[in-house]
Amino acid sequence: MSSFKDNIFRIRLAFAMASVLVTAGCFQPMLAGPSGGALVEELRSIKVQPINDRIGHYLGNELSFALNGSGSDVQEKYKLFITLSQKVQTPIIDTVSGRASAANVLIDAEYRLVESGTNRQIATGSGFSMASYDRTAQRFANLRAARDAEISSARALAEQIRVRLAVDMTRRH
Repeated sequence: MSSFKDNIFRIRLAFAMASVLVTAGCFQPMLAGPSGGALVEELRSIKVQPINDRIGHYLGNELSFALNGSGSDVQEKYKLFITLSQKVQTPIIDTVSGRASAANVLIDAEYRLVESGTNRQIATGSGFSMASYDRTAQRFANLRAARDAEISSARALAEQIRVRLAVDMTRRH
């Protein structure tokens, strides 16, 4: 009886291995392989336009680093315009003091990628990020926690936009 179970196990294992080998060629990382170098150069040629407000400053810095982390000068081919909206929600209220004991920083971003010379639109999209933080009775601690949440949210949003731009650039070529 155990030999029958062993044979079934071997058949299932062989089928699993065969399916892995068949589908292995279907997937390719975006930033690897022969076309990956060209994609990295395309992403480096994106110039992030100034974004308003403090959170825009954080997002602009994170995006510049995500797109061209090397800091090398590359000829600008594209301009990235971003419009942000931010709000803070306080979902938890202390029933005794009536103060918010936690808050969420929500950031919505709409982006538009255009060619530098012609202003022809290449890609559009949007992203969303949220970060939570605790609030206390200490005012400056609340300010620092809110700022840390903004920075964390900007970092996550920059990564979303970078990946979406990479996908758009891959589809384009």
